[in-house]
Amino acid sequence: MATSKSWAQDVITCDLCDKPTQQFCNSCQVNLCETCVKKHRDEFKSLPHDIVPFLERKIQLVFPECREHSGQRCEVYCKKCNKPVCVKCIVSGPHKGHGVEELTETHEKKIRKIKSDTEEIKAKIIPKYQKEDHKIVNAISKTKSKIEDLGKESIELRKLWHQEVDIIFDKIDSLGQSLGEDNLNVLKGYHNKIRNLISEMNETVKLNEKLIKSNNLFEVDKYQSKLKEYQDFPEHVDLKFPFLDSNIENGKELSIEIGGYRVTLKEMLKLSLSTDVSRLTTGIQEIMNKVRVVATIHTTYGPLCDVACVGEEGAWIYGENETITRIDIHGAMKDTFITTCRYGPGGISVTIGRELIYSHNNTNTVNILRDGKYLTLITPSRGWTPGKLSSTKSGDILVHVHKQSGRRYQRKNKMIRYTGQNIIQEIINDGQGNPIFEDGYCSLFMSENNNGDVCVSDGNADTVIVVDKTGRVRFRYDGTPAKREKSFDPRGIVTDAQSQIIVTDYKNDCLHILDQKGHFLRCVDDCGLEIPMGLSLDSEGRLWVGLWGTGEIKVIEYLQNK
Repeated sequence: MATSKSWAQDVITCDLCDKPTQQFCNSCQVNLCETCVKKHRDEFKSLPHDIVPFLERKIQLVFPECREHSGQRCEVYCKKCNKPVCVKCIVSGPHKGHGVEELTETHEKKIRKIKSDTEEIKAKIIPKYQKEDHKIVNAISKTKSKIEDLGKESIELRKLWHQEVDIIFDKIDSLGQSLGEDNLNVLKGYHNKIRNLISEMNETVKLNEKLIKSNNLFEVDKYQSKLKEYQDFPEHVDLKFPFLDSNIENGKELSIEIGGYRVTLKEMLKLSLSTDVSRLTTGIQEIMNKVRVVATIHTTYGPLCDVACVGEEGAWIYGENETITRIDIHGAMKDTFITTCRYGPGGISVTIGRELIYSHNNTNTVNILRDGKYLTLITPSRGWTPGKLSSTKSGDILVHVHKQSGRRYQRKNKMIRYTGQNIIQEIINDGQGNPIFEDGYCSLFMSENNNGDVCVSDGNADTVIVVDKTGRVRFRYDGTPAKREKSFDPRGIVTDAQSQIIVTDYKNDCLHILDQKGHFLRCVDDCGLEIPMGLSLDSEGRLWVGLWGTGEIKVIEYLQNK
């Protein structure tokens, strides 16, 4: 039985069926039974076939059929056209006079290249990636350890503070975990990229080794080297790990800081807390039946382009000149910064660290104001100009970028999410490859909602477009449910603690308020909002609405506890 089984395993079968091989086509290097010889000839009628008994077979290269001359096999390689051709092509055909070489020589060169690539991948590149893999594993372990240390340190510091400030430590823990997880996610993403590349290179090695042994000239000729792609080693991740810094002066002051969040507690007749984040509200809030204007601020700007609140202390504002000004709710000027933007910035925002950022149209950069000086924070890809900005709760920065399109007086628009200088997301096309945003000269305002949705006000399409974390369009709002007299013209946009979306309507002198799913809730049109443009939320949950023509700012309370 064992002898019979061994014999059965050694039987060579026909390549066209399962019967034992009896014949062999030297021209095509195909095993054939008696029945399939005719089938093989009929399938390739135009080509000559050297059919011999299997034991008289010759192992040789398979030359492809000429595409120009039926029944002719390619024997040489046209150097000018980079393709196999037959003798007729060279003598009297379209490749007459072209430089050629023997196909066997071309094949040998390809095999040598495949061998060289494969050896370098195995001997140099894969070990380099494996070494990086080991480093990432250690970095992930250290990162996890640092996250744990942050938590332990926070617990110890909590004991030194009064019970009244527990909410501060809740925020500290949340930020520490969030910032730590951001680093961890970046590391894991980089780790996955390295491992995927290692896996891909191992697969490439297998395929290359198979090609090295292949007698099929056509398959070998299709080989495309990936060596240069693998030699370009992925850029290392730049981690900025948060740390806790605390100062304790008994009887006078307690302070704690993590990232851009700082809290100071001083001993006074009345406890005073200053924080760099929005105050948490208790309970659920709902929109007031009649909203209240708590302040009307007169500015020197006209037009007034945008507003960016700084906590509860006031807001940065700008117009069509080189100056960006910080004012308080009473209209008092607190700070002034002169840029080199000839016609004003393209957009402004305030980071979670309460630093001003602005886009510079002339240098095509996003800059940050730090210690009275501006530093370049982001440089978009060549040809793209930054416009409106929005800083997210995670510390990412959303940037509207645009460039001139092929059509006259039009420009292409897209949204980019940056972490530092790194692009982590581009929002430009939907799942079918169609552009999400219209071509046009209106700037795109944007705001990130609590669930990670990016809400974009596209004045070129007269539409609010909301995309999820992956960039997939969730819904569009065109203003129809509001039943306004003029067409919807969205500009400034924010999202609040209730995940509601608020957008200014430039033509209809009002605000539209939507829920998180895009359902229209109501319009705010009884506050004297004449040509509203910019929009921002302060840490008290009040809306700061910038009026384009008059340069006024209306500060509006619109929520109340339920």
